[in-house]
Amino acid sequence: MNLKKFFAELKRRKVYSVAIAYFVGGWALAQGIAQVLPVFDIPNWVVRLIVVLIVLGFPVALTLSWFFDLTRYGIVRTPNADVARRMDPAQSANSSERSIAVLPFTDLSPSKDHAYFSDGMAEEILGALAKVNGLRVAARRSSFWFKDKETELSEIAHRLNVEHVLEGRVRRDGNRVRITAELIDASDGFTIWSETYEREMHGIFALQDEITRAIVDTLKLKLAISPTPASRSTDAYDAYLQGLFYSDKSTEEALRKSLKFFHSALEKDPKFSRAWTGIAKAWLWLADSYVPPLEAYPKVRDAAVRALQLNDEEAEAHVYLAEAKRILDWDLDAAEAEFNRAVEIEPNSTPSNYFIAAFYAARGDRDKALRYLQRTSKIDPASLWVNNFACELYRYFGLYDEATAAGERALQLDPTFAHWGEPALAALYREMGRFDDAIALYEKAQEFTGRPGFGLAITYARMKRRKEALETLNTAVASWGYRPGDGIAHVHVTLGANDDAIHDLERACEQRSSSLHSVGIAPEFVSLRPDKRFRSILQRIGLEPEKVFAATAA
Repeated sequence: MNLKKFFAELKRRKVYSVAIAYFVGGWALAQGIAQVLPVFDIPNWVVRLIVVLIVLGFPVALTLSWFFDLTRYGIVRTPNADVARRMDPAQSANSSERSIAVLPFTDLSPSKDHAYFSDGMAEEILGALAKVNGLRVAARRSSFWFKDKETELSEIAHRLNVEHVLEGRVRRDGNRVRITAELIDASDGFTIWSETYEREMHGIFALQDEITRAIVDTLKLKLAISPTPASRSTDAYDAYLQGLFYSDKSTEEALRKSLKFFHSALEKDPKFSRAWTGIAKAWLWLADSYVPPLEAYPKVRDAAVRALQLNDEEAEAHVYLAEAKRILDWDLDAAEAEFNRAVEIEPNSTPSNYFIAAFYAARGDRDKALRYLQRTSKIDPASLWVNNFACELYRYFGLYDEATAAGERALQLDPTFAHWGEPALAALYREMGRFDDAIALYEKAQEFTGRPGFGLAITYARMKRRKEALETLNTAVASWGYRPGDGIAHVHVTLGANDDAIHDLERACEQRSSSLHSVGIAPEFVSLRPDKRFRSILQRIGLEPEKVFAATAA
């Protein structure tokens, strides 16, 4: 490392800030001690000792600042420079490309009950801009994470690595809609374009097109084609936006509510392809967590097929159809074709890149998996789901620095984020031998879910605390209702109960568990790799055992 890079690294690790703060604080403390302690007849040698300790603590503080960061969520290890560069979108993107984040529009409606509509307007414009060549658009989950948060625009732009930010305000009163949109240059905070529109609801599609074109023109880009209206019916479109609003929430109640709105949209417009895509999405997220996969995934497939019959350009529908083919049919070649079609249609879509990364990882295509994972992280840097997923995938491949950076970013974005009781960072800590840290995270997750996850049982098993592992496993199975057999197998194989683990995996095959394909690369199952029964299961679900094992040994 040359001097220039060394000093830059000192700045990145906040060593300068710590040095200044320590010097000022130490000086003030020394002066205070020198003035106050003699008043209480404390010997001078005590004063001198304290001053010496302050001086000796200076290099210790600098050393600690090099290795650790103090955040509002606790102390985290500072990632290496190359890891930070890969994981920090602010340093990894092409500086020559135009970029924008579309923030959720503010609902100014008199009744304050049109958040779904204001969010939907922002999401529709975001989707249209994402199709513009030469423009990188921060994904919805990342942009919408800042909703209702008092964050400076410059900080938002830095976190999402964008040059421009689009803000908006929506006032809907009956059939009348008033939208104010404002495009801001994040580097100086100046507004470079602003406009207010007032329309009847029947003109909403033309208004979205008009706003998109104005932004594209301002950024001196070219819109290849005019966006296709989502539906011919504004009533159907309104119901669809409400469905979309609830489908982005993770609770069973919200997901089932989204299904009602999507079906309502189809009643008003039977040819509304995106409503079918929404139904596929809702059932996919209901699967495994709330509904057995054999009940949910046939509905995912049916809805995705119907969407594509109406419009083959529905990228997300291709993703959900791919998942159905992977899970129900174990037809990985057909699933791959659908995933690739989705990426071809929307190369900058989070679902397209997220799911194909997981697919290639499970199949043992390490390089492809990492390429799509890094693309997903670049598109959606502030997504809790993406960072948790990245932590898990990097852990599978033994890339612990990258996994740590992603997992700690997820924790910093939202300390309450539990991913149904299975935070990937906790599993990473377990693999690194940091059992106390892992247990602390699992217990924190349990505070929000009200029930333990399998990860806690696995951790106890790794610590040779067999009784606690089995008690936690039994509690998890009883409290979660349906749980995939492969989840239980993780605990049994860690306990050395290989026959029970194989039995669990056979049951996962019968259940069509969506996570079954990942057992080949999961480090918990390394001890099962020589077992012919384990290899037979992997082959049955379409995997090549040697290829999968080699991917994690690279």
